[in-house]
Amino acid sequence: MPVAPAGFPTLRHEIAGVAVVDLARQFGTPTYVYDAAKILERIADLRAFDHIRYAQKACSNIALLDLVRRQGVLVDAVSAGEIARALAAGYTPAGDPPPVVYTADLFDRESLDLVVERGIHVNCGSSDMIDQLGERAPGRSITLRINPGFGHGHSQKTNTGGEQSKHGIWHEQLHDALRRADHHGLGVSGLHLHIGSGTDLDHLSQVCGALERLGKDVGRSLTNISAGGGLPVPYKTGDSYVDIDVYYRLWDATRKRLEDAFGHAVRLEIEPGRYLVAESGFLIAEIRAIKQMGGNTFYLLDAGFNNLARPILYGAHHPMSVVPESLDGQTAGTQRRPLREVVVGGPLCESGDIFTQAEGGFVCTRSLPSAHVGELLVIENAGAYGFAMSSNYNSKPLAAEVLVRDGVPRLIRRRQTSEDLMRGEVIA
Repeated sequence: MPVAPAGFPTLRHEIAGVAVVDLARQFGTPTYVYDAAKILERIADLRAFDHIRYAQKACSNIALLDLVRRQGVLVDAVSAGEIARALAAGYTPAGDPPPVVYTADLFDRESLDLVVERGIHVNCGSSDMIDQLGERAPGRSITLRINPGFGHGHSQKTNTGGEQSKHGIWHEQLHDALRRADHHGLGVSGLHLHIGSGTDLDHLSQVCGALERLGKDVGRSLTNISAGGGLPVPYKTGDSYVDIDVYYRLWDATRKRLEDAFGHAVRLEIEPGRYLVAESGFLIAEIRAIKQMGGNTFYLLDAGFNNLARPILYGAHHPMSVVPESLDGQTAGTQRRPLREVVVGGPLCESGDIFTQAEGGFVCTRSLPSAHVGELLVIENAGAYGFAMSSNYNSKPLAAEVLVRDGVPRLIRRRQTSEDLMRGEVIA
């Protein structure tokens, strides 16, 4: 099991063995950098499960999809675009177990056409999906995503269970869903429960009991169960990991009881997103202004919530570090820099463009080393829901993405240009 860091460094010189300043000089700022070794390490943590299925919505660059595919990791897709990404990264559309699963609460027309045409396995999160797929592709097997009536999340916005969540088929409607599937000749081969992110072992273990009860209602057609995702990673001092060994044993015992009840093997799958990629990701930005506003000191970066939206969306905390060397090669006090209480913000014309804020938009300070304009600041643990939630707000271009493997940085997405921003627009 991984060991949570005792504390996060406030000065940083390198990422995955490559100097941060060199990365910024070569690729510019803001830039996302991913450490391939950390992703492989997190995959190795979960090898006890029969299958690992990456929830690519966390970070869907095709280079990362190719990286995990080569490790035998399957993939989850929540849109037609994510299906297209998986296929571009080398996944085949169909197989046993399904290399790609489409998981959603509805079909838009493009997604329905695509799963029918390419034979993509579907994890149905609503009864309407069962009817719509059954009318177009009767006789297929499906998975049901069930909302067990409870959930958990580090923010209410990341809670995917309970009656305030839109996700999944309500547990009391399971028999109606089974009736609809039978009407269309759809076999229910899989059952999936996911209650939210940031869950602890107690909440995660509740899912085992709920899935076992629901699985027995589904019956002997069930050959695959999914533990979902939600495994936590540490974002601040004091955060911890779930004990993966204990978690696996809970799920394995659940699976074995279902196997005893059904008289056949049941595959056990886990569906991590954030767990695989969060700690691998770093957002490198340059400090472009330092301002004193009453009692607050602001470090203002060339990266904003257009690059990393988690703080403004959830009040999410990300570790940060200062790189004690500016892009012109000047260094000053690399070992003995006093800490300052600072607010870290971005360039957007928006008061909420603050990286140090609590949920509800309350501005906070962070203890960071004294810094100078032109030096770099790294926002860490930014691999999950970082670039994936990027936008072009204020007509800002999307950042570059870089993958470091075996000490070699490679560009996996070029920075957008002004021409890219306006591509597809016309003056009518």
